[in-house]
Amino acid sequence: METVPHAVDPNRAAQHGSVVMRLLDELFPLVEGVYVDLHKNPELSHSEQRTASVVAEWLNRTGYEVHRGVGGTGVVGILRNGPGPTVMLRADMDALPLEEKTGLPYASTARALDPDGVEVPVMHACGHDAHTACLIGVADLLSETREEWAGTVMIVAQPGEETLDGAQRMIDDGLFDRFGRPDVVLGQHLGPQPAGLISHRAGIILGSSSSYRVRIFGEGGHASQPHTTVDPVLIAANIVTRLQGVVSREISPSEMAVLTVGKLQAGTKANIIPDEAYLEINTRALNDNVADQLQQAIERVVRAEAAASGAGREPEVERFQGSGVTHNDPASTADVAAAHHAYFGPDYVIHLPDPSPATEDFCRFGLPGDPQPIPYVFWFVGATPHDVWDSAPGDTPYEKMGNVPSNHSPFFSPDREPTLRAGLAALTVAALSYLGSDNKNPSALAPEPAAAPMGVPFPGPAPTETADPRGNTDPGAAGFGGTGYGTSYGTDYPGDTPPPGEAPAPADPFSDPLTGPRPSEPSFSDEANDAYDSAFLAAASWPEEPSKSTYDADMDSVMGAQDQEIRDEWRSDKAEESTLSADMAAILDEDEAPAPPPPSGPPAGPAYGGPPPAGSAHSAPPPPGPDDDLPDAQYRL
Repeated sequence: METVPHAVDPNRAAQHGSVVMRLLDELFPLVEGVYVDLHKNPELSHSEQRTASVVAEWLNRTGYEVHRGVGGTGVVGILRNGPGPTVMLRADMDALPLEEKTGLPYASTARALDPDGVEVPVMHACGHDAHTACLIGVADLLSETREEWAGTVMIVAQPGEETLDGAQRMIDDGLFDRFGRPDVVLGQHLGPQPAGLISHRAGIILGSSSSYRVRIFGEGGHASQPHTTVDPVLIAANIVTRLQGVVSREISPSEMAVLTVGKLQAGTKANIIPDEAYLEINTRALNDNVADQLQQAIERVVRAEAAASGAGREPEVERFQGSGVTHNDPASTADVAAAHHAYFGPDYVIHLPDPSPATEDFCRFGLPGDPQPIPYVFWFVGATPHDVWDSAPGDTPYEKMGNVPSNHSPFFSPDREPTLRAGLAALTVAALSYLGSDNKNPSALAPEPAAAPMGVPFPGPAPTETADPRGNTDPGAAGFGGTGYGTSYGTDYPGDTPPPGEAPAPADPFSDPLTGPRPSEPSFSDEANDAYDSAFLAAASWPEEPSKSTYDADMDSVMGAQDQEIRDEWRSDKAEESTLSADMAAILDEDEAPAPPPPSGPPAGPAYGGPPPAGSAHSAPPPPGPDDDLPDAQYRL
């Protein structure tokens, strides 16, 4: 494979992103509708048939070459737009066997059979619904703006991330052989950081994980005659106790390692000593040597304890699930992070000082171990409502992140609008940092309109009210901290529009990336600044007047410079021309089941990471649109 094409200038990428994102205002309600629909209808790993249909139908309508059933329920969409790099954008689709306790109007009440045939509740508690909604939204944005870029976009909706085998199944099913080998792979994940914050880390950003099944064989008998048995329960208990010393006594204190016994089953009745005991063990590490050391310790301890108790049969130890570390390509990460800096502004993009012990199988798409691995970049999009973040206990961001509902919590509830908008923008700008070159696709170019000022896509008088029906014109509204941060997400505050007759205030340097100074690029060395010094993360201190970025100017113009008459005209005149004529808003307006009762609070203990979210962040689904009188059967995917 040829070397990866160097990303375009970050300012140039931000400019392309600004042009593309001008379509976001009309597209966003549809993306938001898909998110709510997927959240209400989650599916377990490798059972994502409905979700895959939603993705495939959207890509079909948007002009992609669509392939279903890749690696099981995976979907691949290809959009070729002239010569240039191939950029793969990936999102995961599966949900978790967890009962939702958010109290949201669109909370999941779904239930399904797990691989063992047991009925379990199902919830999108890891953000995969947002990942998927953003993926197809970006696919549409890129399709509608082909004159702005050149190359090939490869959309991959992956099944089975929670089981850490979906990516490999797609690769084994010929993902790269059938559809081409990408030059770079891009992906993102919701995290517990404040909603809208973009977090990068070059090198290792996520750890490796391995899961093991252990079966202990004893000799059962009556509880009154233990001397005639070999008790597997006692063996299992000794194994659990012994394993707790592996990390503290066998792994160097300079290394990160986790070893957890998450499952222990044995017996059927109090007065019967069973024949077998069963354990499941999970490990985490940041390098392969430590992962191998943990595996060797598990096998040694299990066999030694069984032998010490006189078991007549060797125990079985099987590694049944796992994935390696996610190791971001440093050069590609610097390119994407610089583009994000240029677009969002420095207050909203940070460098993570430490990797996370969480694990993803996204790294499989980089073909680790291949003589020519594929570079990839993976980043986090913050999802915690700002009022929840502010009220969370803790003096540091790490302490706060441990006290807000995080991924895999039944109370995980992203702040919907700012999270989705940030995810859409982050993935779009990242893609355009490779695709948005000066060599645009000639066949996609249309006659260029007269130049208009950056951030003023529609002429006419300044609007007198917020164009977005979900916009909040109250600068002190809860959930946004009463600060200028909300302007980045479509909220017009008093004073944003100059009085009649006055020229608009000069844009910041990033609003014209071609002439403005290049922003300072982030440092990704181990000695980099402590990213958590960012004022964005400080409790109750959101920046009152954050420096304007391309993103700020773009969102202000898209969300604030269109009056309602123009919006209505667009909807009536252009709806039939759109590749998204099926209005996903109808999904939101179907008859809702009664909302579940408010949560009574999480069980005691640290497993849930803090109290359930409360406050205005739990907004209801978007308000009805003008097409809601149409039968929603026409619009359901």
